[in-house]
Amino acid sequence: MKPPTGRGARDNPPNRFEALHVVPDEDSWAGEDPRPLRTTFLRDDSQSILNKVESEDLRFELSVNPYRGCEHGCSYCYARVYHEYLGMSAGLDFESKIIIKKDAPRLLEAALAKPSYQPAMIAMSGVTDCYQPVERKLEITRGCLEVMARFRQPVGIVTKNALVVRDIDHLAELARFNAACVFISVTTLDPALSRILEPRASTPRARLEAMRKLADAGIPVGPSAAPMIPAVNDSELPAILSACKDAGASFASYSLVRLPGAVSQVFESWLDRHFAERKQKVLDRIRAARGGKLNSSTGPDRMRGGDEPSRQLRELFEVTCRRLGLATRAPELSTACFRRLMPGQGELF
Repeated sequence: MKPPTGRGARDNPPNRFEALHVVPDEDSWAGEDPRPLRTTFLRDDSQSILNKVESEDLRFELSVNPYRGCEHGCSYCYARVYHEYLGMSAGLDFESKIIIKKDAPRLLEAALAKPSYQPAMIAMSGVTDCYQPVERKLEITRGCLEVMARFRQPVGIVTKNALVVRDIDHLAELARFNAACVFISVTTLDPALSRILEPRASTPRARLEAMRKLADAGIPVGPSAAPMIPAVNDSELPAILSACKDAGASFASYSLVRLPGAVSQVFESWLDRHFAERKQKVLDRIRAARGGKLNSSTGPDRMRGGDEPSRQLRELFEVTCRRLGLATRAPELSTACFRRLMPGQGELF
């Protein structure tokens, strides 16, 4: 079957929670349909928005996800498996059936106003990109940031969309109180590789330009060089860090690719289409870094792998950061200036 254009996945792998699976007929005319796959948007009427984070290797306690699924279409995205809990697939469904939480700003305001709320850093987002394409129209993330700016609620953002600069006003206000930082995901400087690796994300140049604008506005910003994929983009790590430093980055992070569940099928299909000649090498190196598997879900090496090449990549990251003057951790955000307001209450002065 001809894969849809502009997508990271080729098809929909079976959902591990579903007994019935759809298997396409390779001999049918359906496989010749040239029309692009349209994205559909489904409303999420959840009545809560703060998610508690219990992973020991993460530096934040809470997260906010204005969306579920992500139209950027990155074939390697670990978050694809979360769509299976919705009865969908980690493949094309994840990037073409987007769940939107239109009430997120209202729910966030109510949560922050509760007397029982204990201020802590909030991450946006853990299982989606809060600046995926539809955010330009819906402005759900912007609404959440407006609430956070009023409450002086610390927030850390991870995105690969240059749209984040639209919200410099709110982010700069938070940064005045040491309550905001932004990671911009930069996986490659090669626009051709970026186009197939992250088909609907901003170009590498646009991400670097966004980094510069954020830095100029006084907002702490740095790259998340994640994920590094052995034999695909890992050799670019020093160049990525250098380019980001030139763009105003003050800190940096990276992680090694991990492929939980059906993500491995999506990624292997991607390798077949774009890097068939090195597919086995890529997969073998991922397995070597992760104890013979394609994913590490727990343990100290979950983010960066545990074999010798992984340790060498870690040392290369640390040496390059020292040479460039980049911190290897984002700044510690403060809750000292948090102020609890009643829903709808503005500033008194």
